[in-house]
Amino acid sequence: MSLKSSQMMVGFMVLGWSVSAMATCIGVGCSCSISATPVAFGNYNPLSSSAVTTTGTISVTCSALVASLNVSYTVTLSQGNSGSYTPRTMTHGIYSLQYNLYLDSLYSSIWGNGSGGTSFLTDSYILNLFSETRNYTVYGRVPGSQNVGTGSYTDSIVATVTF
Repeated sequence: MSLKSSQMMVGFMVLGWSVSAMATCIGVGCSCSISATPVAFGNYNPLSSSAVTTTGTISVTCSALVASLNVSYTVTLSQGNSGSYTPRTMTHGIYSLQYNLYLDSLYSSIWGNGSGGTSFLTDSYILNLFSETRNYTVYGRVPGSQNVGTGSYTDSIVATVTF
């Protein structure tokens, strides 16, 4: 397989996000697609010291006409509009709300591109004649006690799947 990149725009919001995009791989009848389900942080109370956590899903589906084709890929996430992984920020007008996206439920591994102490997802499997979908959980966390105004906070994240 040769390296190909496909990007999908992911709009994270306090209220939610959704996305879909296509990716391709090289091989006889080989095709892949990527999609995501919403990450909805819901309402944020700036007077609460408790973090707001939620999850979303990135799905990668591949199929081929040739059995026993090895499919391997990485999934990276961009910094978003803040230009930083630590922290990422969502904005509403003049206000910024810090948050981050993680590979694990312990919120210890920031999902990025491998730079600046971030990690990325790598997976591979032997693809048979039927399509296979792999689902990956995106763990989102907004720290508590941030002095922000009311409104819908947004950011734009690019998820890149490289085959």
